[in-house]
Amino acid sequence: MLILYTVIALFGLALGSFLNVCIVRLPRHESIVLPRSHCPQCNHLIRWYDNIPLLSFLVLRGRCRDCHARISARYPLVEALTAGVLLADFHIYGLSPEFIKFALFGMLLVVLIFTDLIERRIPHAVTILGMSLGLVFSFIVPVDNRLLEWLFRHLEWDIARTTSSVIGALAGALTGGGLFYAVGEAFYHLGGREKEYLGFGDVMLMLMVGTFLGIPLTLETILLGSLGGTIVALGFTAVNRRYREYPWPYGTFLGIAAVFASLWGTRLLDAYLHWSNLAG
Repeated sequence: MLILYTVIALFGLALGSFLNVCIVRLPRHESIVLPRSHCPQCNHLIRWYDNIPLLSFLVLRGRCRDCHARISARYPLVEALTAGVLLADFHIYGLSPEFIKFALFGMLLVVLIFTDLIERRIPHAVTILGMSLGLVFSFIVPVDNRLLEWLFRHLEWDIARTTSSVIGALAGALTGGGLFYAVGEAFYHLGGREKEYLGFGDVMLMLMVGTFLGIPLTLETILLGSLGGTIVALGFTAVNRRYREYPWPYGTFLGIAAVFASLWGTRLLDAYLHWSNLAG
């Protein structure tokens, strides 16, 4: 078992290195294949032995070998986070279709978390790919569809599990994306057209999240992302008032919440429902 964890961690680090390329290039509409990785300051191609995840950063002490410019700490952070997400998925789901589904979902979210954090952009190339994968996986790995299944039972509709899962994925996408689109339009018109409160990238992100998670966990993602974003924004604003007008990356908070929901969201929802039944 230790060998499997080690292999998955190494794969996670390598995939994290590739995700770094996506984070830098996709917002700029550049190819993620060519040219080869190079220093953004001196444009020297990065040697293979300087491109080993985590290790090269430590050996080079966070600087380019050629021009000695600083290398962003984001690179080892993304590599470590990607490995961590894959290890957590493996710990929870084992070697299973669920592991593949949520590992891919987690890696897509890592890209979107950092592109929104750094560039304030959520690339449609990632969210459209994610929506497609989420819909395909709904045929294989059922989404959390307890809300619609309750409705189907009360309507006495005999819906096959696979069909129910696909409907749940589509309903999750419409719930997440539709809710954000409606709220964004409302704020846009009520707040004046000169200011955009929610970008369409957030809508696309929630469409993707919905196809992977279904209605209950999509709503949980919105709740946790909004709560986390509010706490962070209020904390920074309390320390320094200049953050009152700071454009907080909402997609980053939603992405972090979606990663949590994919790993532990069902447990949290079950615990809440159990507590509410006891309280009732």
